[in-house]
Amino acid sequence: MSVDKIKVLCVDDSALIRSLMTEIINSQPDMIVVATASDPLIARDLVKKHNPDVMTLDVEMPRMDGLEFLEKLMRLRPMPVLMVSSVTERGSEAALRALELGAIDFVTKPRFDIRDGLLAYTDLIAHKIRVAASARMLPGRSAAKGLSRTVLADAPMLHSPLLSIQKLIVIGASTGGTEAIRELLQPLPPDSPGILIAQHMPAGFTKSFAQRLNNLCRLTVSEAVHGERIVPGNAYIAPGGFHLSLTHSGANYVTRVDQALPVNRHRPSIDVLFDSAAKHAGKNAIGIILTGMGRDGAEGLLRMRQAGAHTLAQDEASCVVFGMPRESIAIGAASEVVPIQEMSQRLMAHLRSLAEPADRA
Repeated sequence: MSVDKIKVLCVDDSALIRSLMTEIINSQPDMIVVATASDPLIARDLVKKHNPDVMTLDVEMPRMDGLEFLEKLMRLRPMPVLMVSSVTERGSEAALRALELGAIDFVTKPRFDIRDGLLAYTDLIAHKIRVAASARMLPGRSAAKGLSRTVLADAPMLHSPLLSIQKLIVIGASTGGTEAIRELLQPLPPDSPGILIAQHMPAGFTKSFAQRLNNLCRLTVSEAVHGERIVPGNAYIAPGGFHLSLTHSGANYVTRVDQALPVNRHRPSIDVLFDSAAKHAGKNAIGIILTGMGRDGAEGLLRMRQAGAHTLAQDEASCVVFGMPRESIAIGAASEVVPIQEMSQRLMAHLRSLAEPADRA
């Protein structure tokens, strides 16, 4: 029985990159490049002709910027798009903006000496195309456009209960997670418990991701640094290529950032973060697993729940990819299954329930 191959359209102004991407994709048994384009105007016609399942799209191109084309594409003919971006400040900012506009994921642009590591890069491209082909296209994913702390000053804010500084929130996410994390963090008050986040993201992009969230949230959001004290009102993002976990220093929680071996093929790994929360925070922690492919974080979330933590998983309808939440739910790791649109409210409702006994005392 034959299986239909994933049809891919590659859009890049570099003939070398188009050739390399075609070689990589056509080497896979389940996907094929149906066409390539050197700019978005050519790509527009090829989309109509070939009806591809996935598009790979460069950011900087002649005649029309990749982001401008993506915005038009998502409005007129939504489809899974994998951005191909350079590891530069401009490239990382553009990649994050692309995710806001509706791109499923991004991959770093291959170096000209990539053939030294072509096998690993081939596996990465193929995996991300498979994920993109299976992803759910969600409407209205560019909601963050133009928001800032100034705008948020007049926006509704969830009430923060009085809590012990020992309360802690840990979050894990992968494909689709940058927008899910934004939607979760934006309504939270500036005195929320400390938050640690493991988002599957390559080195060179997490600093821009943290800066973008910091501009959009009332919390202070930063890329985590090894050995810093975890304090309320702050969210700490695992640096790309590093594990993030927590430990104790006296009565305080502190961050641990290291480059130990990947876990579940990931670094940062969500299981590493969740396991540390189970060990060092126990019932004082809240674990949240968001959209993403695979099962990283599922076992760790279960260990958190077994240690007394409250745990939440994003529901299928609001996930770009319902992989990690599905695995978590299947093994009984989730106390609640919640749409991302309601996640911050459910989180604060749980925190209020913890504060009620103290309020009555």
